[in-house]
Amino acid sequence: MSSTLTIALPKGRLLTRIITCFKEAGIQVAFAERELVCLDKKNKLKFLLVKNNDLTTYVHHGIAGLGICGEDRIIESGYRFYKLHEFPFGSTRICLAGCPSVEGEKEEPRLKVATKFPRFTQNFFLKRGIPVEMIKLEGSVELAPVLGLAPYIVDLVETGSTLKAHGLEILEELADIKVVLISNPAYYKLEYQDIDHLVHKLGKQP
Repeated sequence: MSSTLTIALPKGRLLTRIITCFKEAGIQVAFAERELVCLDKKNKLKFLLVKNNDLTTYVHHGIAGLGICGEDRIIESGYRFYKLHEFPFGSTRICLAGCPSVEGEKEEPRLKVATKFPRFTQNFFLKRGIPVEMIKLEGSVELAPVLGLAPYIVDLVETGSTLKAHGLEILEELADIKVVLISNPAYYKLEYQDIDHLVHKLGKQP
């Protein structure tokens, strides 16, 4: 690899799996305590540790040419990226959920939905020709039906245990969400040889 590639990594639940994945590909990711930048000089890679919700912004503006995130973040950002590699972990579903008693109410002319993903939710129901009133939340979306804010939620679901704990159930699976390596399109055009080399290393893992 001839130049140093910059990759944004998300803080939180995915980070340990990402670091392990890179390690298996012979790439060292080691952030010192409280540091947000680290280097793998051997592979000429620079890693930035950012908040998950901010990752696509850093990649879009070229602060990091590459990033790793869930496809839900790509959709919500509204930005255009190249998806270069799909990781074999972190997959989840984005679902419509609510109390069992509201299942029959889906035929109402206008759905009221609480969600962290307003862009995805609007686009999904728009394609179906269903008007939707959205309430954007940042915290625990599961509370919305319980407290009477909205009868439905659209949220990421892994095991469904959190929904069950709040007396909710999945009414419909709307999309599968994968964890992917993304690139700023302009950055890829400049650094495609080094980026393709990195993608090849990641793709050689079992």
